[in-house]
Parts: sequence; structure tokens; C-alpha cells
Amino acid sequence: MDPAFLDDRAVLAISGPEGREFLQGLVTNDVVGGLAPGSGLYTALLSPQGKILFDFLVTEGDGALLLDVAKTGAEALLKKLKMYKLRAKVEVELRPQLGVYVNLAGHPENRPTPYADRAVTFTDPRLAALGRRSIGAHAEMPANLPGPCAYHERRLALGVPEAGDFGFEKIFALDAGLDELNGVSFTKGCYVGQELTSRMKHRATSRKRILTVTSNASLPAAGALTRGGVEIGELVSVHGGRGFALIRLDRLEETQGDVKLGEIPVALNKPAWLTA
Repeated sequence: MDPAFLDDRAVLAISGPEGREFLQGLVTNDVVGGLAPGSGLYTALLSPQGKILFDFLVTEGDGALLLDVAKTGAEALLKKLKMYKLRAKVEVELRPQLGVYVNLAGHPENRPTPYADRAVTFTDPRLAALGRRSIGAHAEMPANLPGPCAYHERRLALGVPEAGDFGFEKIFALDAGLDELNGVSFTKGCYVGQELTSRMKHRATSRKRILTVTSNASLPAAGALTRGGVEIGELVSVHGGRGFALIRLDRLEETQGDVKLGEIPVALNKPAWLTA
């Protein structure tokens, strides 16, 4: 995957002496114990009922925790974090001077420091195959990089959902595969939505997973998937002839025949990283 500028992402910063502890009490992953220098962490902020509100990557740099989040949800996440702030000694802000990049290569002309070293760079914690992400100042990064199309093609090919694929407060964290994508810690203690998430894990009640859907035809924006006349799931997002569907794995195993979305034959694919 060539270098790219992910202009559909935004960067939030959490600074202050209680930054890690503040985020630790809110999100699904272990920010205090699991975020090492030079690394990134994948995590999500859930509703009290355990459904995904926002998912994002976290790293540390420039004296703050840096949150790499979908641009469409950045303002809403900022507002939600400020609501939780209360008396915590933290500051939460958007940093529009920073951008998110993938697989940076080369270095500025007549300057020895590579672009990747001029940013906070880390391997994508979900899957190494998604490449190296960098958060850096626009002024320090190469100009005229292509946008995120190739990145999303790669992500779709690997079957990794994110952001808009989940919707807002529609899908439980474990149904979305956040456990398999290294986005949940079951040892860190309390966070918003933790009780239900832990219960689903330990009672093995999570029967659904997000699988990729492919078709030779363009897919509709929504609809139920059936197999042998039995409803097995629903489409949750579409990217041309591909998309993601939330599937009942038990019904998928119990039924036979072609999978259809309405009258459209489709193929369901279970990503290699999904162990459920």
C-alpha cells in the first residue's frame, strides 16, 4: 500500500496530568497499561448498554494522547469527552494542524529526517497488514499525497470494519469484532459499557459478527440477508459492490443454499483474523 493522506480522519488531543486515567475510565482498552511509547492502541467509547458510539486509535506524542478518529464523528466525540471531563485535570481539543497518514516514505529534499520520523508513527494495532500510521503536522508532511481510497480498498479486502460501518449505538463491541481486532481489554477494570461487554464475553452470548459481503451488482444501502429463505443478518454498510453485514453465525451454520440480499445473490466472507 502506497503512502496516503487519510483526509477523512481527524485528530483530538487529551492533555494534562490526568489524561491517561481520564481516558482509561471511559474506553474499552487499557490506556494506562497497554499504550507503550512508540505504539498505538485501538479502542472504542461505548454507550452504557455496550454499543459502539465511537472507535478510534490512540497514541502519545506532542505532550498529549492523540486520538485518530473518523472526521465525521470528531466533533461529537469531542463533545462527549468534554461531558465526561467534570473535574478531571485534562484538556480536550481538536488539533486541525495535525493529519493522519499511512505508510509514509522518503524525506524532505535536502533534509535528512524521514517523513515518518517527523510524525508520531506506529504500526496499526488492529492488523499489521493495515500498514504504518502517522500523525503529523500538515506543514511537515509531503504534499500532494493521494487520498484514502487505496487504504479503504485494503481495509475492505482484509474485512476490517471501522467508524461508519458500525453506525452510532447500533452494534455491540464484541459483535463488531473489537475483541479480535485488539480493541478490548478484559483485565483493565471499569469503563462505560464494561458490565455488558464482559458478560457477553464470559457467557459466550455474542452470536453475531460483522462479515464482508461482495456482489457483482451494486448493493442497496440496507436490507436483510437470507439463506434458504431464513433471515441470517442485515447489511450495515455499503462500499459499491462490497459491504459489511451483521450476521448470526449460528443461523449461517444451520442453513444451506445461496445467500441473498433481497433478490441479489451475494457472497459472505469471514476474515482470516476473525476467530469466532
